[in-house]
Amino acid sequence: MTPINIRQTLHQHPGISGDEHYAHDLIVKEITTCHPDELHTHVGGFGVVAIWGTNFSNPSIAIRCDIDALPIGHRCGHDGHTAILLQVAKELAQHEPYHKRNIILIFQPEEETGAGAQKIINSGILQPYNIQTIFGFHNLPGFPLGTAVLNYHTFAAASTGIIYRLEGRSTHASTPEKGINPGLAVAEIIKEFDRLNSSPDKIGDDFRQCTLICVHLGDETFGTSAGAAEVMYTLRAFSNTTMHQLIAETNNIVALAAARRGLKVSSTLRDTFRATQNTSFLVEKLEEAFEQGGIPYRHNLIPFRWSEDFSNYLTVFPGAMFGIGSGESQPELHHPDYVFPDSLITPAANTVMAVIDHFCKNISTD
Repeated sequence: MTPINIRQTLHQHPGISGDEHYAHDLIVKEITTCHPDELHTHVGGFGVVAIWGTNFSNPSIAIRCDIDALPIGHRCGHDGHTAILLQVAKELAQHEPYHKRNIILIFQPEEETGAGAQKIINSGILQPYNIQTIFGFHNLPGFPLGTAVLNYHTFAAASTGIIYRLEGRSTHASTPEKGINPGLAVAEIIKEFDRLNSSPDKIGDDFRQCTLICVHLGDETFGTSAGAAEVMYTLRAFSNTTMHQLIAETNNIVALAAARRGLKVSSTLRDTFRATQNTSFLVEKLEEAFEQGGIPYRHNLIPFRWSEDFSNYLTVFPGAMFGIGSGESQPELHHPDYVFPDSLITPAANTVMAVIDHFCKNISTD
C-alpha cells in the first residue's frame, strides 16, 4: 500500500484507545515487508515496536508515533502519524545499514487517554537498548505545511481530568431545609475555579487553567431536592510543580465549599499527563538535523496547552518532541472538520529521516 492508501484506510477504520486492533494488524503487515531485525507485536496492548540493529551496547535512537483515534474518529491525525512512520520504515529498508547504531520505531496505542506510553515502557522492550535519544512528533494545524516547530523547554502542558463528588442528603422538594442540597456548593466551586485561570497568552511556568467539562446535579424528579452532585474539570499547567499546586488549590476550594454546607467529598483523577519537557541540547541537535536536511523550522515560545503522554518517555530517556505544520488554514486538532492532509506525509517522513540520519552520523559511539 502507498502511504496515502495507508492513511486513508486507517481513517476509515478508527480504533479508539485500547481498541486499535485494525491499526495494529495493518502496521504489522506493512512493516514486515521492511525486514526489521526485531519486530514486537501487541506491545502494551496493540502497540508495535520495530528495531533495526540488535547490539544492545550500540547507541540507539527511538522515534514514536501514536496510532489511536478519538471517539469521533481520526480527528487528531494519528492516522497520518502512522503512515509517516511506516514510510520511514520503508526508507530504512532501502537504506544502507547505519554502522553501529540501532533504530527503534514505536507505534504506540492509547495516547489520547495517556495510558499507552507507560504501557510501552512497562513492557521492558526498550530498556536493554542504549537509547541516547527518543523523539516524538505531532502535526500542528496553524503552521505552514511541513515546517518543523521546536521548543527548548516545555513543548506541551501537563493536564489531568478531575471528578469531585459531593454527597449531601435528598429530601422532598417542599421541605428543602430538611436535606443538604449541593447546588450552592457547585456554584461556589465554579466561581472560585474561574479565578484560578491565567491569561491565555501567559507563557511562564506558573500558567494554569481550569476548564469546566461537566456537572451532574440531582435528577429530573421535581418532587425531590437534589442530594448529590459531580463536578468535572480538566486542569492544565506548563510545569509539573504548578500542576501539583493547582490540584492542591482546587481540592482546598472544594473541601471548604463542602464543609460550609455539611457535604461529603471524594475525588478521582482521570487521563493524567505530565508536562512534556524537552531535553534542551537535543533540541539543538534537531536544529542541526533540520539545517543539514534543508527542513524549514521555527521556535514556538509558548508551550502548547494540549497534553501528550510522550512525556512519560522523557522521565526514562533523554529526548524531545517537535511539531510539523499541517497547514495554516487547517482546522484545529479534535475539531469535527479536521482531516490529516495527505500532502504532509512525504515531507514529514523526510523530516524524520533527516533526524535519524543526523543522529546516526554525528552521535559518538564512545
